[in-house]
Amino acid sequence: MSVRISFQASLGYNEWPAAKVIASLKGIGYEGIEWGTTHFDPTKGLAHCREVVDATRDAGLEVCRIFAHEDLVSLDEAERQGRIDHTVAVIELAGECDVSNVGAMSGPAPWNPAAPKIPRDISEGAAWDQVLDAYRQFEVAGRKSGVKVSSEGVFGMVANDFFSHKFLIDTIGSEFIGVNYDPSHGILGGNFDIAWNIRQWGEHIVHCHLKDAVGISQVPGEFIFPLLGEGRVDWTAFFNTLDEIGFDGYAAVEFESFAYLAKVLGGDPEAAARISMEQVRALQSAAADAGAGLHK
Repeated sequence: MSVRISFQASLGYNEWPAAKVIASLKGIGYEGIEWGTTHFDPTKGLAHCREVVDATRDAGLEVCRIFAHEDLVSLDEAERQGRIDHTVAVIELAGECDVSNVGAMSGPAPWNPAAPKIPRDISEGAAWDQVLDAYRQFEVAGRKSGVKVSSEGVFGMVANDFFSHKFLIDTIGSEFIGVNYDPSHGILGGNFDIAWNIRQWGEHIVHCHLKDAVGISQVPGEFIFPLLGEGRVDWTAFFNTLDEIGFDGYAAVEFESFAYLAKVLGGDPEAAARISMEQVRALQSAAADAGAGLHK
């Protein structure tokens, strides 16, 4: 299979120095790291960010994405623009460091009690206007920096499933605004046909997340992101259809099985990364076997 497997350096990895994170993930067998802005921190300047990128590559891994998700819907205009400016700074630094893509999402964030609620606090149209304005600013920054913005549809936001997210991508209509395909959020919106979704996105996919989901509700607490293979994502369709469309980029494990992490793994991010790699290898093997059976 051509897809390369990486890990999002979140969870307790946020508390580790970059060198220790790199050694951990390389030792487990990952091919790349999706860094967040805890490590790739624009407030620390170019030299700091370049050091993180160079250390990753010196170890034989790639920086597959910078996770820079900000809630782009706010009733405070200064706060909203500050979030946009932060993301733009990450995009510009990614370009300086030759990193291919930076992640973004829409909003409002349903898990944040302080975020405005639609339609109580803000109309759906006004929320979309804010998101589209932000993405147009990202597009300009991406075009100037040679960096693609890999947008993700996230549960409970205005761009949450395949159809609402496609509206965002089509409206901006730029080669510098692509898709981070995370099947788990589509599952929560009822998008169960993974193969169809991937074929429809096609060349718009610049990065993927590996995360499973159980539940259809968009209300936090009424669904979970379980271990890979336990949810409703059709992983055989996921891997085989990515191969079918010629995707040869990275898919990063985004571990959000928080109860399992706390109660079973003792909060250890390395244990989460290790068990995730075992799951990915098993799911890839099953997909390869299924693909071989189809071609007999």
